[in-house]
Amino acid sequence: MNCFKKSNKNNEHTKEHSYFKERLEEQIEWYDRNSAKCKRQYIINKYIQIISGALVPAITPFSLVSDSMVFAIITSILGILIVVSQSISNVKQYHQNYIQYRTTCEALKHEKYLYFCKVEPYDDEEEPLKLLVSRVESIISNENINWQTMRQDVKEKEKC
Repeated sequence: MNCFKKSNKNNEHTKEHSYFKERLEEQIEWYDRNSAKCKRQYIINKYIQIISGALVPAITPFSLVSDSMVFAIITSILGILIVVSQSISNVKQYHQNYIQYRTTCEALKHEKYLYFCKVEPYDDEEEPLKLLVSRVESIISNENINWQTMRQDVKEKEKC
């Protein structure tokens, strides 16, 4: 999609509409949706850890006074749930991704609203669509660079 060929005013509106629909709105929706998914996974994992962690000391006394191995097994399973849940959170980085995706989503929305309201930096701009595209693509590019850096950090931690 070549957004910036010289054209008439009607075509300018078409380019603007095309960029908003095919790029900006699509990216906002993607970051919003994936932010919500990461937040949900992060919260589920935290609930698993909190509930399992709270149950361990509550069940432990029963395993000490009972001849049955059931309480010891339940305590072990709860401990395993805590470790697995935390490990998944660390590897998938739900919390970090949730924050990064939400931040990027809100930055994209902010640019969209600045553009539509024709306020700085778009108010005195001769070609505001070009400026918008440049700023939006910069936000997306920076998020991609941050994601790659974060993934590289995870790979290095896994080597240790």
